[in-house]
Amino acid sequence: MEAYANALLYAIPFFILLLIIEISYGFFVKNQTYKVMDTVASISSGLTNIIKDSLGLAFVIISYPFLYDTLAIIEIKATWLVWLLAFVFIDFAGYWNHRLSHKINIFWNQHVIHHSSEEFNLACALRQPISNLVGYFSILLLPAAILGVPYKVIAILAPIHLFVQFWYHTKHIGKMGWLEYIIVTPSQHRVHHAINPEYIDKNLGQILSIWDRLFGTFQEELDAVPPQYGVLKPAGTWNPVVINFQHFFRLLKDALRTSNIWDKLRIWFMPTGWRPKDVKEKYPIAIIDDVYNFQRYDTPASNGLKLYVVLQMLLSVALLLFMFYNYANIGFTNLIVFGAFVFFGIFSYTILMDRLKIAAFTEGLRAILGIAYILVLGDWFGLNTYLGIGTILMIIYFAITLLAGLYFTFFESKVLVNKAIVS
Repeated sequence: MEAYANALLYAIPFFILLLIIEISYGFFVKNQTYKVMDTVASISSGLTNIIKDSLGLAFVIISYPFLYDTLAIIEIKATWLVWLLAFVFIDFAGYWNHRLSHKINIFWNQHVIHHSSEEFNLACALRQPISNLVGYFSILLLPAAILGVPYKVIAILAPIHLFVQFWYHTKHIGKMGWLEYIIVTPSQHRVHHAINPEYIDKNLGQILSIWDRLFGTFQEELDAVPPQYGVLKPAGTWNPVVINFQHFFRLLKDALRTSNIWDKLRIWFMPTGWRPKDVKEKYPIAIIDDVYNFQRYDTPASNGLKLYVVLQMLLSVALLLFMFYNYANIGFTNLIVFGAFVFFGIFSYTILMDRLKIAAFTEGLRAILGIAYILVLGDWFGLNTYLGIGTILMIIYFAITLLAGLYFTFFESKVLVNKAIVS
């Protein structure tokens, strides 16, 4: 986990730099693909995923090293050919894992967060899950294990393979000629994220596009069918935690409501969107039927609130970078506490973005807990070692959080409602 944390020290600033470049480019060419609230929600979703993964908060059914030690029929050295072979194995496994996520109800729950943005830009690539609490990906790497691909090679390539999928989440790059036949391109991935009937569940490849062509899931981007983004059952929230488990709780409610015992069991493994007949009739769920004319999610927000949540997001990034930089010194127990503070902060300010009144309570609670932690221990996870007035700044930050939660929940919301009535 420490090695992953160290990698994130460099990866996070790099991703943010690319976001800034895309936002700047959109501004100069007058084709902006970013909206403040959606962008904050996307980046915040990525931060929750980083917290979970960097702390190893998942149960792994079976690990690749175990499969390798148990099943490898030969022992091979890590030559360049083995690295290339391992990359192909990971990409092949990634295709089928992705396809499972789109085709099976319970697996869709861990992938829906990635499709939940109704925009398409580099930020939406950061919408990664925290609901993938059970790790099974290694099972799809059985061929690599049997052929003896060293697990150190897999361990190094797997995060690289994930990070390389970042670049093609953009509207600013058109079709790329002959490369369209080899790799996944922005054009192909725009199709994948689209909810148009022509595009649903297409282009499931991650790096190589050959799997889609080979297994019949390829679809070219059509000039006459501009992609529309999001999910057919809109999330209706900026909160990444809610989005992560929204589909799961829909399935759970359907399983409890149906009178058919068999349906209670099979609903989890049926095709995505399948519901028991009796529940479907009694408890209908609205689905977008006109992808070109539907109400995209939005909430009233002043420039002040937008600035506030952007600053909250940036401070969350800064706190995580400090956590990764000081990873070994903080210690695992304190890392859990640190991660919980940042996670709860993200949960809280995204509730505020949804304009829910409970945000005043959650913002106040985390402020009080943060100040209490500092007063009891006299430090903020070793921050004083690097910055003498670090704890003072954190106390000021928590005090601002408390006041801002009250202001934006009770005062500003009334002002916005009054303006809406007048207009």
